[in-house]
This record gives sequence, C-alpha cells and structure tokens, in this order.
Amino acid sequence: MNITKPLQRPFTLRLALLAGVLVPVVLVVALAGSWSLRLLEQQVNQRMQEDIELIAHAIRLPLSHAMERDRSGSINQALNSAFNIDVVYGAYVYDANGEEIARSGRRAARVENELAATLAASGDQLGEFSQAGDEEIFSYFVPLTDTGGRITGLLQLTRRGSDFSDYIAMVRQTAWLALGALCLLLIVLVIAGHHFALGRPVRRMLDGMARIRDSSNHARLSADGPQEIRELSQGINNMLDRIDRSEKLATIGRLAAGVAHELGSPLATLDGKAQQALRDTPADSRTSRLLRQIREQSQRMTVIIRQLLDYGRDNPLHRAKLDLESLLEQASERALAELNPESRKDVTLDINGPSLRIDVDPLRFDQALTNLIANALHACRKRVAISWASTTHQGDSGTQIIIEDDGQGVDPTEQAHLFDPFYTTKPVGQGTGLGLAVARAAIADHGGTLELASSSAEGTCFVIFLPEERPA
Repeated sequence: MNITKPLQRPFTLRLALLAGVLVPVVLVVALAGSWSLRLLEQQVNQRMQEDIELIAHAIRLPLSHAMERDRSGSINQALNSAFNIDVVYGAYVYDANGEEIARSGRRAARVENELAATLAASGDQLGEFSQAGDEEIFSYFVPLTDTGGRITGLLQLTRRGSDFSDYIAMVRQTAWLALGALCLLLIVLVIAGHHFALGRPVRRMLDGMARIRDSSNHARLSADGPQEIRELSQGINNMLDRIDRSEKLATIGRLAAGVAHELGSPLATLDGKAQQALRDTPADSRTSRLLRQIREQSQRMTVIIRQLLDYGRDNPLHRAKLDLESLLEQASERALAELNPESRKDVTLDINGPSLRIDVDPLRFDQALTNLIANALHACRKRVAISWASTTHQGDSGTQIIIEDDGQGVDPTEQAHLFDPFYTTKPVGQGTGLGLAVARAAIADHGGTLELASSSAEGTCFVIFLPEERPA
C-alpha cells in the first residue's frame, strides 16, 4: 500500500514575519481602531446633539420675550429662524399648561400636553430619542421663562435620528477604509523591508552555502547586509576555516604517524649498529667521532618520531585522579633534564598553587606539560612561573594552569601559526615544531583548551583550562 505524504509548505522567514509580527500588529491596529471608532461615534453623536442645543439656546430668549408680550408673529418668526440651519426637523412651542401655541415642521414629532406641561414645570433641559411613526426622532426640550424668571412655556426642537445614524455610518465606513489602507500599507512596508533588508542577504547566504555544498569547500559566504547577517556569515566562514584547518591537521597527523612508524624500526637498527661499531673502534679515532655523531642524530630523530607518534595518536584516554602539583613537578624535572647544565644553573622555576586533584590520562597530559615547560625553560631569561587554581571559563567549572616565562615573547606575526605542526621559531636543528601542537592536541583530547594568553617584551604566558570531568 502506497502512502502519499501531504506536501508541506516550508515555514519560511517571511511566513514567520507575517505570523509573528504582521498578524499581531494588524490585530492590535484593528482593536485600537475599533475602540477609537467607538469613541469617535460617541463624540459625533454628542456633537450633533449639541448642534440642536445651540440652536435652542439661540432662539430661546426671542421666544420668551415674544410669549411674554403675546406676539404670535414674533413666535413664528423665531421658530422659522431655527430652520436656517439645515439640521432641525421640527420646532414646537407649548405654554405652561402643555398646550401647543406654535409649531414649524412635522406635527408627528410633538409630545402630549401632559408631558409638555411636566417638562416645562421641571425647569430642566432634556434631550432624548423617541419614535415618531416609523421614524426615530431626537428631541431637545428647553423651558421658556419671562423676565421675572417664571416658567411660561416649553420649546421643543427635533432632529431626524437618521441624521445621526447616517452620519455615524459614513464615519464608520471612512474609518474602516482608512484602517484597512493603513494595514495594507503596513503589510507592503514590512514585506518590502524584509525583502530588501533581510530577504536578499539571507538568499545570498543560502546560495553561498549551496555553492559550498555542491562545488568547493573553499568557497565562502559574502559578509554583507545588516550587522547580524554579516556576523552570521563571518561566523560560518570562520567555522569553515576551522573545519578545513582541522581536516588538514588530521591529515598531517595520520601522515606523521605513518611515517614515524615506518622510520622507527630502521632508525633503531641504525642506532644499534652504530653503538656496536663504537665498541670495536678506538675512542679517540675519527671514526669514533663520526659514529657518535651518527648516534646523536639518530637519537634526535627518535625524539622527532616519538613526537610524530604522539601527534598522530588517536587512542582512548585512560583517566585517573592525580595530584596536580606532583604532575607538574615530574614534568618540570623531565624538562630541566633536557637543558644543558650551564643553563640549568641560571633558571629559577617557581611552582605554586593549592592542593588539587585532576582527572587526566597520566601519559598524555604529562606530554603536554613537559613540552610546555620545556618551551618556557628554553625561552626564559631567568625565571619560569607555574601556577594553578579552580576557576570558571565560559560557564564551565574547571582547573586553570598558567605557565609563563620572562623571555622575549613571541612576535605578533608568528602567533597565528604557533600551534601549527612543524612550525617553530627556533633556529634550524633546534626544534621540530611539534611541541606545542602535541600539547594542544593532548589537552583538546581531555576537553580542555590551550591558549597563548599574552606575549610581550616581558615574556610569554600559556593558559591551560581543563573542565571538570562530567559523569557519564
């Protein structure tokens, strides 16, 4: 039975931007717009009511004077003046008993006599919506008084309810169209901004990674675009450089181990034959001197081969809990033994630190310490200092070991290649260029780091950090 998997659209950065940014923004804009629109509608409704109130207050005084003097013509004239502004639907004047004495507009909007008398007697101004047949009406009532302040009647001005609803509907439609246009503009701006500011740099990065995968490991990403994209591209390029470097070093290690293995047996035979010939040769003869030189060079080659084997070794570690001070003292003794007696007299070796036990492979870690201390002894003027302490490095707890000398330091142009195999700053014939490479490889096998912390005219300082061994 064949099962067809449904096609899945990839969740791209653009979709993430739309879902994570645009949709919430549009929702917030819509909610804010809806709330603002409701406030606007209330203000519009109140403003339209205030228009009627202003007209009522404007004709109230002429109507009061006309009623006090019983001038019906003046009353009608004042009522008709309210219609000069095209918002009034009807105008009515009642006496103190609620009897209609004048009107202008539709009669259906007038109130009953009892209600008119009650409103007039209350002396309060009142606005309300009511139904006049099939039409909704807004009425505003204003008491009329004579010059003595006595209530003489009531003024009623009306306005169609549809004026309110139609105008509010128009405002609502305009507002929603404006909100829709604003949201559309936001979408266009965000998508355009994503394309130019983020989309194109990311696309170039993806194309560059495709070239690296399909064509050449030496291709690199172009570091352009926003700062974060540039930093990401540079980080990927640095990672690729480290991978290339690690592959090269691994190849050199395998080659070195193979060469050392092939040369070990012939070299041991050569040294043995030279030693055997020395027994049969007078000690002061020229042949004896040549044989001793052969043995010295063969022993030097043996050291080089041992270092090659150490560098190319890929065996599992056999860890044990050991006292760090004892390890450093033993490594220092072996490093001092390599110095000539005259140099050994002038060197002060300070070893100082708290009592600590570390979980290491004794042989591999001793190789690293011996090489580092030997380098410091060869480079120093008078003094080599070794110290250690428990510390934290990049969030990991562990042990830090510092080995520093008072020599001339390392030239800045040479620091980048200091840990490369076969790279040495010593004169020809005095160094193999494998000491620091073997030390870093051994420490890296323990999960630690070896770094050149500083190098100046006052000397060189190497720092080892060994993280605590985590339980499996």
